[in-house]
Amino acid sequence: MSLATTSTEKTVIIVGIRFRPAGRIYYFDPQGQTFTTGQYVIVETIRGVEAGRVVIASKKLAESELTDPLKPVLHLASEDELRMMLSYKSKEKDALIRCAERIKQHQLPMKLVEAEYTFDGSRLTFYFTADERVDFRALVRDLAATFRTRIELRQIGARDQAKLQGGVGPCGKTLCCSSWITDFGVVSIKMAKEQGLPLNPTKISGVCGRLLCCLSYENENYIQAKRQMPQIGTFLNTPSGPGKVVSVNVPQNSVEVMLESGVTIQIPVDEKENQQSSGCAGCSVRAATTATTTGSCGCGSGGSCTCGKGGCGTKGGGGGCGSCGFRKNV
Repeated sequence: MSLATTSTEKTVIIVGIRFRPAGRIYYFDPQGQTFTTGQYVIVETIRGVEAGRVVIASKKLAESELTDPLKPVLHLASEDELRMMLSYKSKEKDALIRCAERIKQHQLPMKLVEAEYTFDGSRLTFYFTADERVDFRALVRDLAATFRTRIELRQIGARDQAKLQGGVGPCGKTLCCSSWITDFGVVSIKMAKEQGLPLNPTKISGVCGRLLCCLSYENENYIQAKRQMPQIGTFLNTPSGPGKVVSVNVPQNSVEVMLESGVTIQIPVDEKENQQSSGCAGCSVRAATTATTTGSCGCGSGGSCTCGKGGCGTKGGGGGCGSCGFRKNV
């Protein structure tokens, strides 16, 4: 077998199609046709013939990246097929109301979320939530007689319900799941702990009642940042004396240190241990740069420097020691 043949077999031409807004993208075989983004096409799926929107134009893809055999794109959707799709789309709200009436008649413990017709009306799918498994066989027979088409009932979870219905999150923006997230990732309470968030369900839960998807967005950055910062419980030498790290603030790149006196101060992580201040000549104690730090640089109660190298220009009065960047405790 030649090298050229091997290279040809490793790539295939695909087109990416989405059936719902912010839904998963599926790859199909364009069958030698060229499609551009935004076009509606008729494709063959495992559930039958459906209409979808092209979101990835025809391109080459490594065959190893495919998880399933490619189904074919039958043809570009015609104007009649698009009109038919819109016609059935307009009937979905009425179908949802009529189905809810049937559920009430059958006294089934299920909550309807959405109704969805295929582009040609050959199948009507109802999405619902329930706390337990529901025997809806009698309901399906009733609905089939009412709508005179193939009926499918699909139970979904709380996250999928939020994705279908949409809404606004605690941040004031459209829900990520209904606007751009295609697949739900793993979100755990450990992520909230890693980011120092309050473990209050009302603070870290979305409208679906599950943990916020956005907890995973910066989690890896927090983990990497904390590796370069002092750990909680570590003892540090600060301008105000030795103390123990009691908390870490990743966004501000600082740590809170509790001194022996019980006072808590905030120290920037990027400060060096023996950074020279702008005051005491040759003083090896660094200046504190945070507003919460007021300690002294080893100056005596009268304002004179005790570093043994002089350089403090003034004494007494509680105003510090000349050009030294520290202020005396008052």
